[in-house]
Amino acid sequence: MKHLAAAFALAALALIAPATTAGAETRAFRADYSVTLLGLPVASARFDSSFEGDRFRIRGSVSSSGVGRLFDDTKGTTSVEGTIRQGTVLPSAFDADYVSGRKKGRTAIRFAGDAVETVVNEPDKKRNPKSWVAVSEGHLKAVLDPLSSAIVPAARPEEVCTRTIRFFDGELRADLKLSPAGSPNGRTVTCNASFVPVAGYRKGRKQIDYLKNRGRIAVTFAPLDGTGLYTPVDASVSTQAGPLRIVATRIEPR
Repeated sequence: MKHLAAAFALAALALIAPATTAGAETRAFRADYSVTLLGLPVASARFDSSFEGDRFRIRGSVSSSGVGRLFDDTKGTTSVEGTIRQGTVLPSAFDADYVSGRKKGRTAIRFAGDAVETVVNEPDKKRNPKSWVAVSEGHLKAVLDPLSSAIVPAARPEEVCTRTIRFFDGELRADLKLSPAGSPNGRTVTCNASFVPVAGYRKGRKQIDYLKNRGRIAVTFAPLDGTGLYTPVDASVSTQAGPLRIVATRIEPR
């Protein structure tokens, strides 16, 4: 599950349709996403979000689908809650549980202010310190989990692509540097994203090196009316296995 969420985050910076409001009115949204590899369906996701005042909560499910089940039959749930204050997203708790074949796992990240306080990964894998790029305390300041990293506060579409997403999924710590792919097209804006691994990975890992040196990532964002937030609606990333694409098939109030 964690790796499915990470794939979504690398391609679309997350898998949600967030919203927020002033005052105490509660708003809720549902978003469905499809994932294809080489044009073939490999996964799907659904996310329900609710927002009251400056607080948000997102619950989601991700599962393999189509030909993806032949190679990695994975199902999982994920959630996050936190606040959005003065244009800053502050998650407080992120959880992910998954079942992949006979394997089970979970990740729990707890935040204090704008930094990670604790991380639990089960099972806890042993790493070779000679080849592993360890995550330090400094790496875990002002980071976002795979879900909250998709919440993009912006007053205008031109502001969406002028930022760096500091991403952490419980293991991998990476930066996603956004840049404009062109002028906004009506209500949407497309960003290019450069993947910069920081820590939490094995040196020489081909997937990481490919994304860093050759990977091409593009994300199209659309505004959620009256919220001051943008959310991914279409994203693509080149991988060693071929082009991966994530598309929002539905985003609507519920």
